[in-house]
Amino acid sequence: MSATEHHHKHQADHHSGHHHHHPGSGNALLWALALTLSFAVVEAVGGVISGSLALLGDAGHMLTDAMALGLAAFAAWLTKQPRSARHSYGLVRAEVVAALINGLFMLVIVFTITYHAIDRLLQPQPVAGGMVMVIAAIGLMINIVVAMILHRGEQTLNTRAAYLHVLGDLLGSVAALVAGAVIYFTGWIPIDPLLSLLICTLILYSCVRLLREGLHVIMEGVPLNLDYDQIGSAMTEPAAVDSIHDLHVWTLSSGLVALSAHVVIRDMNEWEAVLGELSVQLDRRFDIQHITLQPELMQRACSQGC
Repeated sequence: MSATEHHHKHQADHHSGHHHHHPGSGNALLWALALTLSFAVVEAVGGVISGSLALLGDAGHMLTDAMALGLAAFAAWLTKQPRSARHSYGLVRAEVVAALINGLFMLVIVFTITYHAIDRLLQPQPVAGGMVMVIAAIGLMINIVVAMILHRGEQTLNTRAAYLHVLGDLLGSVAALVAGAVIYFTGWIPIDPLLSLLICTLILYSCVRLLREGLHVIMEGVPLNLDYDQIGSAMTEPAAVDSIHDLHVWTLSSGLVALSAHVVIRDMNEWEAVLGELSVQLDRRFDIQHITLQPELMQRACSQGC
């Protein structure tokens, strides 16, 4: 018996199951990309003609979203590639990297629109409210369809980042629609940059949260939905287990949680039974299936560390 044991059944099931492949995410992202890119050009032209910052901001946001969706679709494809001698886990973390890049793109968009909105407040310019309303209404419908496509797809960190971009587009279309209506019926032009600033605030909050989650994964933090101490206590419940040490729990990518630990047992002959019991417990109670456990005999462990 080797010093380090893997629960091969669960590990094999896991690699052939949900965590390496997200079949729905790639197709959803491609459909979202096609719809977003096609309307972004229309909205940009309308923004230039009407002079609306809200519309231009939304158009720029959609063009950036098209790039973000393309990046997300590419990352979804990468996660499906098989493991290799160079990448033993495969490329499952490509989606996390893509999510971080998209989050940074969003920050750039937010600060750019904020700068121009403040400039418009200081130096108001005429806006064609009627044209803004028509184009924004069409954009709103398209963004709703794209958001529904992504929401129904696989909810990985990658698709959530893409969904955040589209949600920002959707809110931008709502802002442009409201701004166009107010300007058309009342002539009050400051509503255009004011609503742009409001949407930027909402997007910034979601963006910071996404970046925080992505960095937590990159830093191999314990998954936010799991309790480290609770996992350690559960692993000492089998009668043959004396203690646990060097316990590590981290996220490889969305849906793939890994765990490694040293398990101190009283009788090495009971290891196979302990391994099976711990694997079942970790799977059922914490949804952890990628497990690496190293057994240690109690007397030997005590002689080294007691």
